[in-house]
Amino acid sequence: MALSNISLQSQVGTAVLSKALDTNEALGAGLVQMIDSAAMERSVNPAVGANLDMYV
Repeated sequence: MALSNISLQSQVGTAVLSKALDTNEALGAGLVQMIDSAAMERSVNPAVGANLDMYV
């Protein structure tokens, strides 16, 4: 009985880690896409984001 519980806990832990890995992979892909789109904007408008105007 105890061995069965340990096996089940191991399977659940593996499933949770797999889901977390899938989520992190999707977030990483989104981050790469955002970086690529920012690089594209800079190639079209190189002055965008170059200066910061502040009034206090």
